[in-house]
This record gives sequence, C-alpha cells and structure tokens, in this order.
Amino acid sequence: MVLTHTTVLLNEAVLALLNQEEAAQDSGSRRFVDATFGRGGHTRLLLSQLAPADRLTVFDKDPDAIAVARQMADARIDIRHEGFAHLGELAEASVDGVLMDLGVSSPQIDNPSRGFSFRFDGPLDMRMDTTRGESVAEWLAYAESAQIAEVIRDYGEERFAVPIAKAIVARRQERGALSTTAELAQLVAGAVKTREAGQNPATRTFQALRIFINAELEELQQALKAALKVLKPGGRLVVISFHSLEDRIVKNFITQHSREVYDRRAPFAAPKPMALQAVARIKPSAAEVEGNPRSRSAIMRVARRTELPWAEVPEVRA
Repeated sequence: MVLTHTTVLLNEAVLALLNQEEAAQDSGSRRFVDATFGRGGHTRLLLSQLAPADRLTVFDKDPDAIAVARQMADARIDIRHEGFAHLGELAEASVDGVLMDLGVSSPQIDNPSRGFSFRFDGPLDMRMDTTRGESVAEWLAYAESAQIAEVIRDYGEERFAVPIAKAIVARRQERGALSTTAELAQLVAGAVKTREAGQNPATRTFQALRIFINAELEELQQALKAALKVLKPGGRLVVISFHSLEDRIVKNFITQHSREVYDRRAPFAAPKPMALQAVARIKPSAAEVEGNPRSRSAIMRVARRTELPWAEVPEVRA
C-alpha cells in the first residue's frame, strides 16, 4: 500500500515562516525548525527557499517519519528523533522561525498497523513513537472506568464518555481486553446513542485516546514555551492545528504573551512588555478544502518574537 500525505497550508506556512521582508534585511545565515517533520512537505519547500549557509532542524517522534527524513541528501538538515518539546535543547535566541504542524499525518491514519483509525482494522496502538511507551490497548487493559471516562471526556469532548468507559471495562471483565481498532469502534458504536450526521460514533473516542497516549497537549504546551526561548527577536512562530483543544492552547499562549503584564502588587509600576506579537490567523482556502477534505478544520496562527530577551519574559498563567 502506497501511503501519501498532502501537506496542509503548505505555501502559506512557509511564506509566514520565512518572512521575506525582514529576511531581506538579514545578510547572515539563518536557522529554522520544522518541529513536526511528518513526511517532509514543509521541509522540502523550505529547503528550496533557503540559502546554502542556512540550516534546518527537524523533529519527529515517528520512526517512519525519521526514515523519510534520512533519505534527504541535504547537508543543511539536522534530524532529531524526538518530540518537539525537545526544542528547548537548542541554544537560546538561535532560531529564525519555528513551524509546528500538529496532529496525525495521513500515512499514520491510513496505515492499519498504527491503529489510529476506526476505518481500518489493526492493532490498537496509536503511539506516535512505536519504539517507546505503552499502546492504547495496554493502557485500556488496566485503566479504571473513571480514568477512561475522564480521558474520553476531556480530550475528545465526548458527552457519552461514561457509558463508553463502562462498556470498555465490562468487555474487559467478560471477554478480555480490547486489542484491535475494530473491536473498540464496534464497542463505542453500541455505547453512543446519537451522533452528528456524517460523523462516525468512534471519532471522538479515537481522538481522545490518541491525544492522551501521546501526551500531545502537554507536549504542545512545553514546545510553545521552548519556542519562545529559542526564537531570535523578529523570529516567527507558525502553528497549524486541527482541533479546538490544540488551537485553544496556541491561541491562549499567543494572546497571553502578546499583552503587557501589570503587577497588581505594584499598580504604579511600568508594565512588563510583551514577548510575542500576533501576526495572522489563516484558514485553508475553499479550493484547498475541496482538494484535500482533511484540511477543512485547520487553523494556522502566526506570531512574531519581540525584542524582549528570554530572561525578561514575564510568567503568565496557563
């Protein structure tokens, strides 16, 4: 099976990241980060625009993605088989732009052996990095009903989280733990009483378990904070998200760091300056959505790092 991936907001993301107007004023070499390499769509276009002296660091937890990256014969690439929370290991104020394309890629969804999709029967895995950590099946084999319900409710925004969780535990007690995606999808369909037209009953549950088992939201929060540290003044942060939980984190992070912070204990003191400047919020065009329906929920947010040194970045509430 040939698994392909169509990169969402490809040209828009690279244009925002490179920021051609400011780049024209910078005669030195530049360094960029593709924090979610995937299948390299953004990376390939970026490389076509970069100068020989420029550098590009790519991160990905997926061994399959790293295998693709290693096939690129380009001395400008630094490949890291790690999650993008490791951004913070780069030098402070050393990066001109950070790109994050969140969520799961088409090859991951369409490969039954990865266990991400209810459309194909396969092992109930869902790990982004199959070389470490426990699978969804392993977690569901011992998790308590209340834990399962909390995950499905909080990460999937599923109103039938409690009956789904009870059904999973009952199945485990009666016939053994779930081991395949088809088993889970069938069980969820029996527990979900109503669903929006055109949406599979298992959609929210699969999303929730994937986000949880990969600690996606926690890692995103860490990566955003790390990006603020490693970006140079004037550097760009470009983040593409595909569901409300991710976008809410990104939006709140940019908003909180895009305003002056006042110390209530010292009302007459000068406010601490902002560390980011919101630049744009971009959605795929109608033509892109028609050609790639998986892009319909995408939102790209762009922010610019201000001149504020990292040591002076004010703390904000999560």
